[in-house]
Amino acid sequence: MLNDLWYKNAIIYCLSVGTFMDANGDGVGDFQGLMRRLAYLQGLGVTTIWLMPFQPSPGRDNGYDVSDYYNVDPKYGTLGDFAEFTHACDERGMRVIIDLVVNHTSDQHPWFKEARSDPASKYRDWYVWSDSQPSNAKSGVVFPGVQKSTWSFDKRAKRWYFHRFYDFQPDLNTSNPYVQAELLKIMGFWIQLGVSGFRMDAVPFVIATKGTKVRRPVEQYDMLRTFREFLQWREGDAIILAEANVMPDTDLEYFGDEGERLPMMFNFQLNQNTFYTLATGDTNPLKKALIATKPRPPTAQWGVFLRNHDELDLGRLTPDQRAAVFAEFAPEPDMQLYGRGIRRRLAPMLAGDRRRLELAYSLMLTLPGTPVFRYGDEIGMGDDLRRHERESTRTPMQWSTEQQGGFTKHPKPPVRVISGGAYGFERVNVASQRRDPNSFLNWMERMIRMRREVPEISWGDFEVLRTSRNDVFALRYDWRNNSVLCVHNFGDEACTVRFRSGYNETGDDRLINLLSDDHSHAGDDGRHAVVLEPYGYRWYRVGGLDYLLRRTEV
Repeated sequence: MLNDLWYKNAIIYCLSVGTFMDANGDGVGDFQGLMRRLAYLQGLGVTTIWLMPFQPSPGRDNGYDVSDYYNVDPKYGTLGDFAEFTHACDERGMRVIIDLVVNHTSDQHPWFKEARSDPASKYRDWYVWSDSQPSNAKSGVVFPGVQKSTWSFDKRAKRWYFHRFYDFQPDLNTSNPYVQAELLKIMGFWIQLGVSGFRMDAVPFVIATKGTKVRRPVEQYDMLRTFREFLQWREGDAIILAEANVMPDTDLEYFGDEGERLPMMFNFQLNQNTFYTLATGDTNPLKKALIATKPRPPTAQWGVFLRNHDELDLGRLTPDQRAAVFAEFAPEPDMQLYGRGIRRRLAPMLAGDRRRLELAYSLMLTLPGTPVFRYGDEIGMGDDLRRHERESTRTPMQWSTEQQGGFTKHPKPPVRVISGGAYGFERVNVASQRRDPNSFLNWMERMIRMRREVPEISWGDFEVLRTSRNDVFALRYDWRNNSVLCVHNFGDEACTVRFRSGYNETGDDRLINLLSDDHSHAGDDGRHAVVLEPYGYRWYRVGGLDYLLRRTEV
């Protein structure tokens, strides 16, 4: 059973093939280059690689405008290269999940080309059309300030077509049973080539009803069950990790009461409140988000993250909370996006402060769920705000001080590596940090290794503990007679925090520090008094050294 739920204790690493490593010197990353870096990822502690879109695409939306679901874009390699890559990952005990972008296609996809040119084509009903511009065409825009409408006129078809995102990404009519059958076929194809699942893009839009008669979209949750059943039939432990930025009161609709729909979702509610806490030191919203998203089936799991490949979406925060995060992390207009998000990487958001970076990633690694890293997180990569919209955080990986950061031998690649300044490849790169035992990269490797040795975080039940300070957050996990307790100080001053561990099974209330020799014993009043440095953190095993030696392994 535990092996079937491998995603519970995974370490997921998201990367774009095109910006990770170039093997043939054409300036674009490829699968051959990625395979050269598998030993690096394995050494870091990564168990699952999540690939952003690599299928053929005009490239107008970083590959999310797919024009062929059954192939590899030639600039990245061939289907043979992909199969070799998944085999190499399997040999190293690593899994692969890939982006599944099926809410829309590129307007250059053969399906849409035939749909717009031939009214009698079966593909005409694969998209969403209207004879006239709907009255609500300007509502529901995903990218305010960039996208003006969700309906555009096609001169060839002489009809309006629906697009939740950009106008070059027409929405598929996912209510059409033939479209749904095709989606299963796409999943089955890549499962046969060795993937262990999919990160499904824009899930609420995929399952929502669409069309001119739809005033308020209705989510077709049974579609998620169909996806799950198909994957379990084809490959018993294959998963979908859903991008679903929804409110907590609908979480169980996506997971299913018995976990029969989605096995994994990203916890956007927790993510946004985490950044509010990082910005203000106020832990109350973080605690509320944890409690609100706690209910889930035993087989379901959250994906927890700090920064992903899109903007940092703060749309679920109150206006005052969002303003506070903007003021701290994105005070300039060009650092913000769509009126709701931030287009910066974490390291520059935290001004490169090593203490705050360690606090943030320690917190992420100890929140309930499976941690998801973005490539370059482990070395503290920066961003290039000169690039368009979300492209600012999609710069090439910085491997060394060589030309173009060791990413490519091409002198002028299409996407330039960050050069100069605090985050240029000359100062921030893998090679230099590997040689420094005190580097952020080596710290991250140690923390990931420790996280994999603490399965209670992934499998156990948690309790938010009361502390004597609002800027200090304490969380305890219990699983199979073992307990782990994590403490984080969001304040910029040293402090002493007092709390009860809540552990009473044996009366042995010692806290054994998993990261140093700084252990703790409860006082006569039953409370622990822990001294924390500014932005300090502690990981404890509860119950004494005997528990440290005989705890349960997964």
